[in-house]
Amino acid sequence: MTARPRRTERPRTVIFTDLDGTLLDLRTGSWKPAEPTLRELQARGVPVVLCSAKTRAEILPLREELGIADPFLVENGGALYIPKGYFSFAVPHDREFEDWDVLELGLPYAEIRRRIQTIRRELGIRFSGFGDLSAEEVAGLTGLSREEAERAKAREYDETLLLGGLSPGERDRVLRALERAGLRWTHGGVFYHALGARTDKGKAVRALIDLYRREHGEVFSVGMGDSRNDEPLLRAVDLPVLVQKPDGTWEDLSPSPPRLRRVEGVGPEGWRRAVERLLDQGALEPELEWG
Repeated sequence: MTARPRRTERPRTVIFTDLDGTLLDLRTGSWKPAEPTLRELQARGVPVVLCSAKTRAEILPLREELGIADPFLVENGGALYIPKGYFSFAVPHDREFEDWDVLELGLPYAEIRRRIQTIRRELGIRFSGFGDLSAEEVAGLTGLSREEAERAKAREYDETLLLGGLSPGERDRVLRALERAGLRWTHGGVFYHALGARTDKGKAVRALIDLYRREHGEVFSVGMGDSRNDEPLLRAVDLPVLVQKPDGTWEDLSPSPPRLRRVEGVGPEGWRRAVERLLDQGALEPELEWG
């Protein structure tokens, strides 16, 4: 039997947030500037859904550090992880992992790697992904510890590509070949990512919004990001918000998603300012205006 949504006087607000460069400082990984505001959201019962290119192995310890108990999506929308019992109804899922129901939306990592290997062979262009590197090599490239690099390598739906050493022409040939091979690519500021053609953050966000609507009735969704990699996420929500990049600019998302708001502040500082403004102007009600 389908569960009846529990209607409330106000729409249930849900915040979907990117991590690196948004809730987390792009250089240091710190989220401390946003901590008081995050705690205020938790006190109000506002779900905060982490949406990242990071792997499950990376997000689980971060989620515990942040004190977040809500679902999250991994590897640019490759899968949704929903705690068992989080919703009052049985969540459709593809597999289970410990205490999680997992909705898989992306291609398996092994298949992505197979197509990439074919591209390298056919083009004769040498480039690497995280799957070609040791944990020590990934740590050296990223500044991560060896343990953190192991978590970053534990990919299931998305390959991280190192294309910085290619000429512009070679890089373009690789990106076009990915598309011909039935993959799509994203660029999050440092690395490129190859993933299934039908996989993106926006589709995963919409799937989770549908579950929240089934549970609560009307939902008001807020999306937070900083880069073009977040564009599908920002186009999937009611109120998209861009924080500033380290150089003080905002990502150009022309044409802009409807109702896009640009907030001053880099990374977690911008995240904090955006959420405080939302709280000040009506406790995250959908009719708020930023002027």
